[in-house]
Amino acid sequence: MAKTIVAIATASGVSSISIIRLSGDKSLEIAKKITQNLDIQPRIAHLTSLYNHENILIDQAIVLYFQNPKSFTGEDIVEFQCHGGQIVAQEILETTLAYGATLAQPGEFSKRAFLNGKIDLTKAEAIAKLIEAKSVDAAKILAKQLKGDLKEFIDKSREAMLRATAYSEVMIDYAEEDMPDDILDNIVRQLDNLIEQIEKIVDSSHRRKGLIEGFRVAIIGKPNVGKSSLLNGLLSYERAIVSEIAGTTRDTIEEQIRIGTHIIRLIDTAGIREAEDVVERIGVERSLVSIDEADVIIALFDTSRPFDDEDAKICNLLEKSSEKIIIVVKNKSDLEEQFGSDVLEKFMPLNVSAKYDFKALTNRLESVFNDIGSDEELMLISTRQIEAVLKTKEAILEAKEPLLRGELEFFSYHIQDAITALSSISKPYDSEEILDKMFGEFCLGK
Repeated sequence: MAKTIVAIATASGVSSISIIRLSGDKSLEIAKKITQNLDIQPRIAHLTSLYNHENILIDQAIVLYFQNPKSFTGEDIVEFQCHGGQIVAQEILETTLAYGATLAQPGEFSKRAFLNGKIDLTKAEAIAKLIEAKSVDAAKILAKQLKGDLKEFIDKSREAMLRATAYSEVMIDYAEEDMPDDILDNIVRQLDNLIEQIEKIVDSSHRRKGLIEGFRVAIIGKPNVGKSSLLNGLLSYERAIVSEIAGTTRDTIEEQIRIGTHIIRLIDTAGIREAEDVVERIGVERSLVSIDEADVIIALFDTSRPFDDEDAKICNLLEKSSEKIIIVVKNKSDLEEQFGSDVLEKFMPLNVSAKYDFKALTNRLESVFNDIGSDEELMLISTRQIEAVLKTKEAILEAKEPLLRGELEFFSYHIQDAITALSSISKPYDSEEILDKMFGEFCLGK
């Protein structure tokens, strides 16, 4: 008999309600003890008093019972919906433990749902990511995965590879028979189509990962161009120190803000220049790292001063980062322009004032993120999924070579590797350790 697990399923803190969730064979028995033998019917909300193991009243709460197998985990589930706050919920939790429940590990409810056939791995990962989604677009993508879009792609692709394997086996078994001339061509065409689909999905997934994780936006520029002023303006409070002294910001500062329907990670970097000060030099090095890690780069230039070698260095950095999304901003539009260079025009720069008016920048950012979110291509939402389809692609490419040489036994061997790699996205692994690692990344109570 599997142990009955329990956890607080809502975030800690003050709220109107908290939910304590039990799952396992003893769930109903424990609930009856806490409610003092209330007749608990499945899928009916019961308003009742709850008592601890010393028969002391804890709270008046709603109790819901979901009888197996018609529950999230496929087991008996009981939920207590009590008044919010940490004290009441914790007391109910401790009472369930006193009556024989075991504290759930992170992700253990979802793991049980998977092991009991209620969800596959694609849905399990979508549940975990949906909780952490950083944009409305991400929520829509994950809802599609919960609905089964990714599983449908995997099943169709797996079927195509199985069909190719079947054709190969027929050609091996009936080598002396006359076979249709187009069988080989059909197999190659199916495999090429699958490789093309995988490449599109992987590329789209890399570009759109910020929808789920939150886009990293780095503000770069030479010292004293207004980077910290822009950060403070976007945050609507004085987060970074602003002064006329070059090199005031010596380390990266990161904050989350909302742009449209997207939550992004905004990074204010140290001014990039040839620094003699050891501490400032470390800050510049971290700024360069932030450029490499950013999804979007906001390059800030001070147009109230003449274009100089430090500005030119920033332009060179932008040239080297051309694969990233770059937004060039000419700052201090409220002052007389002294810039005197048209080198920025190819970047289609925006004119803003970090102190007074930067709406053009927020509009551009929102437009960029919305364009990324509008991509209708299927998306892989975890490193595990991306690695699996890349292994599938590699195995298909290895299978094609012996196929074209007529070495069908070797083709079948490699295509089986491709099927195994792709199926691992949604089908059970053999290793319990891998499952523990994946579900261990879930939040407690899920």
